[in-house]
Amino acid sequence: MQYQIIHSTTYTYDRPVVLSAHTLRLQPRSDVTQKLLSFELEARPEPTKVSANIDLDGNATLKVWFPDKAVTSLAIKATSQVETYRTKPFDYLLEPWAVNLPIDYPASLLTQLQPYLVGQFLSYPGPIDPIAFQLSQAIWQETGGSTVSFLSELNQRIHQTCGYKIRETGSPLPAGVTWSQEAGSCRDFAVLMIEACRSMGLAARFVSGYQEGDPDASDRHLHAWAEVYLPGAGWRAYDPTHGLAVGDRHIAVYASPVASQTAPVSGSLKQGGGVQSEMTYQLSIQPIS
Repeated sequence: MQYQIIHSTTYTYDRPVVLSAHTLRLQPRSDVTQKLLSFELEARPEPTKVSANIDLDGNATLKVWFPDKAVTSLAIKATSQVETYRTKPFDYLLEPWAVNLPIDYPASLLTQLQPYLVGQFLSYPGPIDPIAFQLSQAIWQETGGSTVSFLSELNQRIHQTCGYKIRETGSPLPAGVTWSQEAGSCRDFAVLMIEACRSMGLAARFVSGYQEGDPDASDRHLHAWAEVYLPGAGWRAYDPTHGLAVGDRHIAVYASPVASQTAPVSGSLKQGGGVQSEMTYQLSIQPIS
């Protein structure tokens, strides 16, 4: 599938401010699952410098600097064309020692996976959420320890149990809160799945991006899901919001062991303490024939 994505974000301030450098996480990944065909960035005020970088997880980031003058708004527009390839999410064979949980990782691999095996919220690194641990233990017993069956059932259990609600802003809720209230946003469901996977010793990370959804819908939103590292298969994605193993209808932008590090735009102000701001955004995701 090919898609054109137009993602526009505007920040409006109640008084003039001077912008510091900002980090933009808006450029879709380019890897074996998808290819970035084109990417264009527009910003007002126009940046004085743009630096393209690669982070620890291989994500593309843009660091932008702005003129040292007061403004009352910041507008950013990212236009991307992406081709997705993963039509068969289960086209892999696990390593024999990874077929059942818990996985006994080789020492060298375990060292590399450490950032994806720790809890997210109490501290970093921190303990696994106890409610997520109880959920994972119950599913592990029901699925007989099978790694693939555990992931499929966990994905479906979150999708079928928890009601979806839109939260435009704010950090993801702790996994135990989401499961206890049986409701949340896509980022809440992603964090719940990540914590449950980690409690079983499965390395997992948070992914921010886009999902095709209804092409005729005018109200579109950023999406979030989980990626799990499976020996023999690499990173494989699961979307508990839709109860799906991710295929070619998702466009990944950014992945990180910590959800807060995937924000599309982050930065601060050189001047303007106590300023009130309002953020609005528009998103268009259109398949290309």
